[in-house]
Amino acid sequence: MADRLTPALLTRRLARQDHGWTLIELLVVISLVMILAMLALTQYRHSVTAAKEAVLKGQLFQMREAIDQYYADKGAYPESLQALVSESYLRSIPRDPFTTSSDTWQTVPADPQPGSISASAGIYDVKSGFEGTGMDGSRIADW
Repeated sequence: MADRLTPALLTRRLARQDHGWTLIELLVVISLVMILAMLALTQYRHSVTAAKEAVLKGQLFQMREAIDQYYADKGAYPESLQALVSESYLRSIPRDPFTTSSDTWQTVPADPQPGSISASAGIYDVKSGFEGTGMDGSRIADW
């Protein structure tokens, strides 16, 4: 009977074993988790910004291509971005991914043609209305 473990003896043996973590171990684990979370959050923000920049560059390319096609077809630049939509060169005016609005696009007027008596020369180029810098350090409004 000496080899049998009684419930009282078993409880005493379990109580002597170390089952918990020390405060130092918990602090080390928590600090490591926080460092990894900060690294992941930084990488996430970087990837979101990179995605917005890629979308903006694609939208600028599409709108500039539509302006060029309009000029090739009509011999004049469009009066507004809405003219590109109404003439079916664009389905709709895209939203700027940084300002989340389709009303913040900055248009660059074309130089008036010599001999033309029209007051408006039309839109030559389009740029973002966002006044921030890109990941390469250049102003987004200059793209």
